[in-house]
Amino acid sequence: MRILTALLALIAFGSLHAQQPDQQRGLVQFSGVVVTGDSLEPVPFTSILIKGSYRGTVSDVYGYFSFVAQQGDTLQFAAVGFKRGQYVIPTDLPDNKYSMIHQLYPDTIMLGEMQVSPYPSKEQFAEAFLNMQLGDDDYLRAMSNMSPAQMMQRMEDMPPDAAGSYQTLTMLDQTRLYQQGGMPTINLMNPIAWAQFLQAWRNGAYKKKR
Repeated sequence: MRILTALLALIAFGSLHAQQPDQQRGLVQFSGVVVTGDSLEPVPFTSILIKGSYRGTVSDVYGYFSFVAQQGDTLQFAAVGFKRGQYVIPTDLPDNKYSMIHQLYPDTIMLGEMQVSPYPSKEQFAEAFLNMQLGDDDYLRAMSNMSPAQMMQRMEDMPPDAAGSYQTLTMLDQTRLYQQGGMPTINLMNPIAWAQFLQAWRNGAYKKKR
């Protein structure tokens, strides 16, 4: 029983002795801004962790952070796309507040070239390529089922697009400017108008609807 009590006393004394150096270190309100080393732009969402512990914080969108640490703590800075940084808080601070600007430098990783192929060998790829059956899409199948006359008729009946409408409007405006101050042109002697009239007559556009 006495041996057990002595062992417990030694363990308690050792733990108190180990805690004394840690308790002697003063608390510090540690604040700062994390920026890039080349352009001094803020690095948002940087992880600041006290080495050997689970205590720390994360910088905001402007790279600013602030948390309570102890003098002599080693801080580790980590952000995606940047090299890891480290900083040790001085132990001879005259005040319990400390601020700094920490720089992180970009970390560029060059990835090697990788070729992805669904075939394990060139021979199998050549065989699959030569035996490949190319299927027509819906547009090609529709074009193959229509005669050239039907396609031409559909192209003529198709309404104009934005470019065609703008071109027609521009031509009408130019015609009005050309005829300004005089009599408008009579289409009685216009061969294009006669051709359009005859085409409409053949298509039955002037037949009476019953």
